Amino acid sequence: MNLFHHQLKQDAITVETRLAEVLSLTNISGEICRPKKLMMSLRHAALNGGKRLRPFLVMQTGRLFGANQSNLLQIATALECIHCYSLVHDDLPAMDDDDLRRGKPTVHKAFDEATAILAGDGLLTLAFDILSDNSTHNNPQTRITLISKLAKAAGIGGMVGGQMLDLYPESKSPDFSEIARMQAMKTGALIKFACEAGGICGEASITELNALSIYGQAIGQAFQLADDILDVTATESQLGKGTGKDDKQGKQTQLSSLGLKVTGEMAKDLVSQACESVSIFGERSDLLVQAAHFIVSREN
Repeated sequence: MNLFHHQLKQDAITVETRLAEVLSLTNISGEICRPKKLMMSLRHAALNGGKRLRPFLVMQTGRLFGANQSNLLQIATALECIHCYSLVHDDLPAMDDDDLRRGKPTVHKAFDEATAILAGDGLLTLAFDILSDNSTHNNPQTRITLISKLAKAAGIGGMVGGQMLDLYPESKSPDFSEIARMQAMKTGALIKFACEAGGICGEASITELNALSIYGQAIGQAFQLADDILDVTATESQLGKGTGKDDKQGKQTQLSSLGLKVTGEMAKDLVSQACESVSIFGERSDLLVQAAHFIVSREN
């Protein structure tokens, strides 16, 4: 196991542990009660493994600047709550209608649709509760910046808006630029936030933050291209969920516009762009470079 995979695994374990703590059945100060069925559905949604790539990106970009590890863990946990909420809602019958997620029944299958909706709502709001806490950063302005950036990345002009455009394209036959915009919102925005958040926590300079932003945007797009490729080349057992969904639903993707070969080449070009952007950090960026390559070579 190389250093990247070791660190990815270690960060995943650390974030999983923290998620289990914040999703305890015991209510915290300011809460009246934590209903057991709701908490079990939240834990089913968030404590089911996964690569935890977004938390890794938060942790690793923050390490470039010697950011406090407990602060980074708070941000990473909040971001993963948002990501898990989005998966719960994406899987609903009214959305992508999936029965499996990471090889296990989706929340609405393991529980019911109403519980799944509330589980997503709970994870979404918990994320901002975590970010607003003093333990996330001792500078209130830094916390406000993180909250604002995550709200935009996850909200109307980011992930939520992207999901809307995916379900209801503004054109009957979206062209390449429209598809790229939708995917940059739906998938790329949270990945870009993950890369910027570590820098914000570590008080990076404007030049350094710009480099992380370019990196995040490039790997976010590459991640979606890799997903499109896996959707047509991988098996259900590899992905832990259904495959070929876009084709069955008649959805336009960048792959359907470009073809498999060109899509793969474009993903590699984006990796090169990402690696170039973080070259200003020298050898300290090695794990980010490896992460970019992993994104397009992964099998699930």
